Amino acid sequence: MKRLCVIGSLNVDLVTSVDRFPKVGESIFSKSFEIFTGGKGANQAFALGRLGADVLMVGKTGDTFYGPQYVETLEKNNVNCDGVSIEKNTFPGAAIVAVDKDGNNILFVYPGANAMVSVDYVKEKWDLIAARDIFLFQLEIPLETNLYAMKRLREAGKCIIFDPAPAKELPGEIYGYADYITPNETELESLSGLSIRDEEDIRKAAHVLIDRGASKVIAKAGKNGAYLVTEKEFVHIGAYKVKAVDPTAAGDSFNAALAFSLAQDKDIYESIRFANAVAGLSTTSMGAQTAMPTL
Repeated sequence: MKRLCVIGSLNVDLVTSVDRFPKVGESIFSKSFEIFTGGKGANQAFALGRLGADVLMVGKTGDTFYGPQYVETLEKNNVNCDGVSIEKNTFPGAAIVAVDKDGNNILFVYPGANAMVSVDYVKEKWDLIAARDIFLFQLEIPLETNLYAMKRLREAGKCIIFDPAPAKELPGEIYGYADYITPNETELESLSGLSIRDEEDIRKAAHVLIDRGASKVIAKAGKNGAYLVTEKEFVHIGAYKVKAVDPTAAGDSFNAALAFSLAQDKDIYESIRFANAVAGLSTTSMGAQTAMPTL
């Protein structure tokens, strides 16, 4: 099995559940409050560790508010944290998450130590990084760091999975660095500038990214599964029916499972089916990492 590496964020998630989201200026009582470890990068590493992968996490956390305990949590779940630094007098990244009774969520993210994952830090950890085969990236660390690492890994012939989340305006060169780019429908709309109402809209929006240099777009569509889009293909791979409780980190679970399957030399169609299964299971209980399934 190929060796994996996640370069990205570590967050502490503060999660509350509500019947509905408040209007502007309105206060409502929540039904529960919990603290979880999260962050798109560490979520993906955690999910890989749960599945049994050989995975290295590269990133930073703070020395306050659950930061040091976070590293212990990852290590207990089979994640190699040799690439993680604990910054002094610094808060870790944090996310404030609200989940309504229908399983929808809203998030507010504070970068914290994630903003310190610099190009120089990646250079410092390069020997560890270069020993890996498949890499996962997101957008919760500085964009210039992603660009530097992805370009250098592309030149080394490595496999790159890029989750463009949270969506932001991206330089055109980044599309050509990834073997797979995995936006959800909201991110695909944001990146393409097109509205998505049906499958044809997904195809058109994905081709905007392909025209910018993307090789394969895997559009995550929640309960509708995922769509593989290339210059010549448009393939729908359906989801598994589950009772969703909390969709937080379902996309991270999907990306991790996709990488896990590809690391075993499975084809892309089987890998997407496996990713749909893992992502579906991850929505059946509360929290980001605590809900992720073992193999």
